[in-house]
Amino acid sequence: MVVIPLLIFLARVLDVSLGTIRIIFISKGMKYVAPMIGFFEILIWLMAISQIMANLTNIFNYLAYAGGFATGTFLGIIIESKIAMGYLSMIVVTKKEPTELIENMESSSFETTTIRAKGKRDEVGMVFAVVKRKKMRSVLNIIKEFDPDAFYSIEDIKDMRHIHMPIKKQHLIEHALTGMHRKKAK
Repeated sequence: MVVIPLLIFLARVLDVSLGTIRIIFISKGMKYVAPMIGFFEILIWLMAISQIMANLTNIFNYLAYAGGFATGTFLGIIIESKIAMGYLSMIVVTKKEPTELIENMESSSFETTTIRAKGKRDEVGMVFAVVKRKKMRSVLNIIKEFDPDAFYSIEDIKDMRHIHMPIKKQHLIEHALTGMHRKKAK
């Protein structure tokens, strides 16, 4: 029978993909959304594993379970790259005078902070920026165009302060994620 292995496969693809999304939300501190996703993730997993237990002699169920896990992992990676939630902190170190890099980044709406530093042999420019994950490819293109030999590091940001976001937009995001209303000051 092909139906049960197919259902097991699809259930695993779905629950592993949900697991990936849940972990992303946990890492971003989204404490209200992650448990809801976890509820559906484990519910789907229980349905898949119950079919395995009910049909222990069917090797195709095992293959479907493992194949669904592998496919769900792959799909989860793709989903994660498409969602690209949050912000990244980046440091660029260049031996070139960074003025042009700063101008190019700022003309593309990326804010920067710059310091001069001493490397092992030479003075270097260090450019710091906090960038939306969805915009990282654009920033990397600007950096590579400016100095293909520049060193850069990128780190995920879980939490930050003083984000430049209009209050209305920030309030809408908080409301959408937490379901809570901000009380107005009297």
